Amino acid sequence: MDTIGLCSDHAGFELKEYVKQLLDRKGIAYKDFGTFSTESCDYPDFAHQLGAAIDNDELHTGIAICGSGNGIAMTLNKHQKVRAALCWNTEIAGLARAHNNANVLVMPGRFVSNQEAETILNAFLDTPYEGGRHQRRIEKIPLQK
Repeated sequence: MDTIGLCSDHAGFELKEYVKQLLDRKGIAYKDFGTFSTESCDYPDFAHQLGAAIDNDELHTGIAICGSGNGIAMTLNKHQKVRAALCWNTEIAGLARAHNNANVLVMPGRFVSNQEAETILNAFLDTPYEGGRHQRRIEKIPLQK
């Protein structure tokens, strides 16, 4: 698997650190765009770095975490090549990959345990994109210039 980009705000920092341990155990490389502590910060500062890396084809996949997951997902989805999906259980994570070809897993750091995050991450990483009828829908997502 390619290198995965990571980012979080202060509310997602501890879960991001746990995700790094999971990725290490799986032998999956990652690039951490921050934050690097629990000190209060603004999620867009880190989400835009991850989104830009995907837009520039430096990375293809990411994991992002903030308190509710909403703000960081909204920010990431401003980037044309990002399909960030807010996932709080394995079923949502699996469908995000299978039907939406999501390339960024977003988790709500204040609402999922480490154990839940592990199963969500596994579902996201292990579920293939189904393609087919879903592809035409995905092709309609980017804004046309």
